[in-house]
Amino acid sequence: MTMTANQIKKETLAHLFRRAGFGATPEEMDKSLNMAYEDVVDDLMDFSKEDTLPLDFLYRFYKDQSDMRGAGGAGAQWVYRMVMTETPLREKMCLFWHRLFATASTKLIQNRVVMNQIAMFRDNGIGSFDNLLIQLSKDPAMIMWLDNQDNHGPNINENYGREILELFAMGVGNYSEDDIKETARAFTGWSVVNPEYMSIKMRNNTARPYGYMSWQFEYDKADHDNGDKTILGQTGRWNGEDAVRIICEQKATAEYLARHLYHFFVADELPVPQWPHEPPRDPDAINILVESYFENGHSIKAMLETLLKSDFFKAENVRYARIKSPAEMVVGTMRLAGPVELPSRDIYYGAGVCSNMGQALLRPPSVEGWQGGIEWINTGTYVERVNFAGRILSDPNKIGVRNMIDRIKSQSKSNVMNTDDLVDNCLNVLGSFDMLETTKNSLKKYAAKYGSLSWQTEDKSEEFDDAAVAVIQLVVTSQEYQTA
Repeated sequence: MTMTANQIKKETLAHLFRRAGFGATPEEMDKSLNMAYEDVVDDLMDFSKEDTLPLDFLYRFYKDQSDMRGAGGAGAQWVYRMVMTETPLREKMCLFWHRLFATASTKLIQNRVVMNQIAMFRDNGIGSFDNLLIQLSKDPAMIMWLDNQDNHGPNINENYGREILELFAMGVGNYSEDDIKETARAFTGWSVVNPEYMSIKMRNNTARPYGYMSWQFEYDKADHDNGDKTILGQTGRWNGEDAVRIICEQKATAEYLARHLYHFFVADELPVPQWPHEPPRDPDAINILVESYFENGHSIKAMLETLLKSDFFKAENVRYARIKSPAEMVVGTMRLAGPVELPSRDIYYGAGVCSNMGQALLRPPSVEGWQGGIEWINTGTYVERVNFAGRILSDPNKIGVRNMIDRIKSQSKSNVMNTDDLVDNCLNVLGSFDMLETTKNSLKKYAAKYGSLSWQTEDKSEEFDDAAVAVIQLVVTSQEYQTA
C-alpha cells in the first residue's frame, strides 16, 4: 500500500511518542503534525516547565499519600504524575533510572525515601552521568538499600562498591575484585545521619505522627579511609567523587550506558546478564551514542537527543521492537482516557495492576531491577493487560474517551458510518500503528454485529458510543498495542 507523506510522518511521530513518552494523545499528535520532527524532539526534551501536583488535594483524600507508609499510595501518586505530566519524557527517564538503579521499599520498610530518590532522578536524570552517580551515591535510600552505612574505614562493606561497577555503570568483565574493594574504600564515611538509630527505625514498622522519617545524607570524615587506593588503574587518596570521575572516564561505562539507553528506547536487547557474552543488537548505534557521551561531557541529555534524532531510531525495523512495560502500558492507556479527575480510584488501580503485570513500582524484585522484554508477557500478565485496558476505557463520558468518539464521528461527512469505517477511524484516532491485516479483519468482523451506525437521535448516538467504545477496547487489548 502506497503511503502519503503525511501518513509516513504520522507513523514516525507515533513511534517517537511511544518511546519518548507513553504514546501520543490525539491532541499531541495534532500539534506535532504541524512541526518538523527535530522540533518535536526538542519540545519533548524541554524540561524547563515543572509539573505541579495538587498535593493538598491528594493528601486530603488519600492519607496514605501523605505518610507514604505503603507502596499503594506512593505508587498511585507516581502514576498520577505520569498520567498528568506535560513532560512525559522526564517521567520516562525516571522509569529508566528506577529500572537501572533499582531500589526497593520492601527492604527499606518505607516508601517516602524511594519517592525522594525518584524526585532526585527527576532533577538530575538528564544532566551529566558523573553528577547523577554522585547524587545516587549520596541518596539515603541507596545508602540503606546497599548497606553503605556499614561501610567503615577500618572495616569495609563491598556491597555498593560492587554494584556501582557491576550493575550501575560498567557491567561485568570491565573491572577486577580489587577494583570493587578499592571503590568501596573510596565510599567509606558516606552514610546517613545517626545510622545506627536509623537502621533500627527502618525495621520498626510503626506509625508516627508525620509519617516515616526522611533520612539525610552525612559524610563522616572520621570514618573515611584516607589511604591510597588504585581504582581502574588510577592511584591516589581517592574519595567517592574521585571514584565516580574515574568510572565515568572509562569507555566501558559509555558503552554500558549506551546499551541500556538502546535497550529502553530503541529495541529490546538480551537480558543484561547475557551482555558480557553477546554483542549489542546494533553495534554501530552503540558507537554513535558512545561518541556523543564523550563529545558532550558525559551528558545524558546529549546522548538522548542523539538517539531520538538518529536514523537508527527512526528506522522501520525497530518500530514495535519493544514490548511495553506494565507502567508504559498502564500510563499510556490512562492518558488516552483523559485527565484524572480527583478523587479517583483509577490511580490506585493503575499502580496495583502494574504490580499484577510484573512491575511493582518502587518495589523492583532485586538490585538487578526488571529485565523486561519477553519477560513482561505470559498468560497471566496478558489477561491483566486486557482487563485493565477494557475497564479504564469503558466509560464514554470520560473526557479522553468522549474526545476520541467525537473525533471518530468527525471523520464522516454525514451523521452515519458503516462498521468497517468505524474500525479504520478508531485506529486513526488512537494513533498510527501497524496492525496485522488478520487483526484488523477480526475487528471488522466483530464490529459488523452493530450494523449500520448513526448519531441522528439520542438513542442512535448511545448505540454509536457503545460500538465505538467496544472497538477502542479491542484495539488496546490487541497484541499490536502491547508493543512500542
